[in-house]
Amino acid sequence: MPFPDSILDQTLLTSGSALLLALVGALFIGMAKAGLAGCGLVSVVLFAETLGAKASTGVVLPLLIAADLMGFWLLRRGGSWKQVWPLAPPAILGVVIGWWLLDKLDNLLARQAIGWVILALLALKLLLDWKRDQLAHLHRHAIFTWGIGVAAGVTTMLANAAGPVMAVYLLAHRHGKADYLGVFTRFFLFINLVKVPFSAQIGLINGPSLWTNALLLPAVVGGIFLGWRVVKVMSQKVFEWAMFVFALLAAIRLVA
Repeated sequence: MPFPDSILDQTLLTSGSALLLALVGALFIGMAKAGLAGCGLVSVVLFAETLGAKASTGVVLPLLIAADLMGFWLLRRGGSWKQVWPLAPPAILGVVIGWWLLDKLDNLLARQAIGWVILALLALKLLLDWKRDQLAHLHRHAIFTWGIGVAAGVTTMLANAAGPVMAVYLLAHRHGKADYLGVFTRFFLFINLVKVPFSAQIGLINGPSLWTNALLLPAVVGGIFLGWRVVKVMSQKVFEWAMFVFALLAAIRLVA
């Protein structure tokens, strides 16, 4: 499938509002990696609105990898790769399923699919907040690991938005904060690198999209530092709920 006309030339450089939204989306990617998880879903919506649903997945992926590399360096003492490998086979299977679906969807259907994925993940967040303690026993079942892995692979390939799915897995294992963040970062660094050849094969990563990444990368770095500052001065719970409402309204707009 051929890549759409140059995103950098025809969207960002010809529209100040599109460039601003893309920069805010990139900023939110960095803030999400700094610990403000709710920003991640909002960034997905902003990029889908700005660049188109399908094209945005290819533009966002290298930005996520850059943020993952920074996060891995900062959190390398927490968790281990051994805690990631059980999820690797089902997650790769999920990526393959998501790749097949994404190749078949046109931009309108991809837009609606991303909207529904975000709505499902927001519902999952509510379930996590309500039944957090009841998740403790789930990690004992192999079917749970495979179900989470496949779901994470599909949602990350379709929408770059599998954070809440991975949170279910890590909460069930009751990791301490350092291990939780270390495993979380390792998993997404691994799975986002796995996604690169699949996204390139269907034309979502190429020269123009990488130039767009170069333009937006400084905002990702700025978002990481801004996220650290926000975490220190603002209640994370209040911030996360504000992002929840924003993502909910935006996701409804995507599926409408």
